[in-house]
Amino acid sequence: MVKGVVRGQPENISGQKPMDAARRSGRPALRQRFFGRAAAAAVDGGYAVQLDGKPVRTPARRLLAAPTRSLAEAIAGEWEAQREAIDPKTMPLTRLANAIIDGVGENRVSVAAEIERYLASDLLFYRADALRGLVERQARYWDPILTWARQTLGAEFRLGHGIMHVAQPEAALAAARAAIPGDPWRLGAMHAVTTLTGSALIALALARGHLSADAAWQAAHVDEDWNMEHWGRDALALERREFHFAAFKAAARMLASLSE
Repeated sequence: MVKGVVRGQPENISGQKPMDAARRSGRPALRQRFFGRAAAAAVDGGYAVQLDGKPVRTPARRLLAAPTRSLAEAIAGEWEAQREAIDPKTMPLTRLANAIIDGVGENRVSVAAEIERYLASDLLFYRADALRGLVERQARYWDPILTWARQTLGAEFRLGHGIMHVAQPEAALAAARAAIPGDPWRLGAMHAVTTLTGSALIALALARGHLSADAAWQAAHVDEDWNMEHWGRDALALERREFHFAAFKAAARMLASLSE
């Protein structure tokens, strides 16, 4: 089996891994739906999510509000879509917004630093050297992103084979670091994409509009898809991937709404 960069369970901004947290807590009883209508309403500095006209609070008791109406409406849409019970697993935008509001604003330096660590050993730098089909597939999906980074960001990176670490030029790392957004919402969404894909460059390309969400997800799973095609599919791995995909789509949707 081909070994690539391993994407583990994505950590949220507070450092908690959702799958581990779910196992530790078991299956808690879901809260019954207690409201009639969810909507977004203008407030100072943004748009708040409201349930029957009352504000929603994050786990840290901050106001659940977004900087754009479209994003607040999308979050409210997750609440409106709940049926008899409120299932947080089906609300990835709400989970991400909570993490950003409670965890990014006061920790932007450390969140950006984690993205920078991914840059130093990005998924796209490490290539197969024996399996011709995989070599060609990696080049087809990854080389255009590296070309974009070179031409748009001024960051020219080195490639390696296998899993041996390849030291990257400081000039390239500095150029890519400069492209990491500073505002907490874009930073938090990009952090989520980075940890879910194993690639800060894919996250940057998505955030800058160079990649669509589908193209970014496909590029992130070149190795994994190759393995599944040649050695079969694992039901548990597919279930985990579906959970990650929902979180990824939420982050991609957030980035798109912040660019409107």
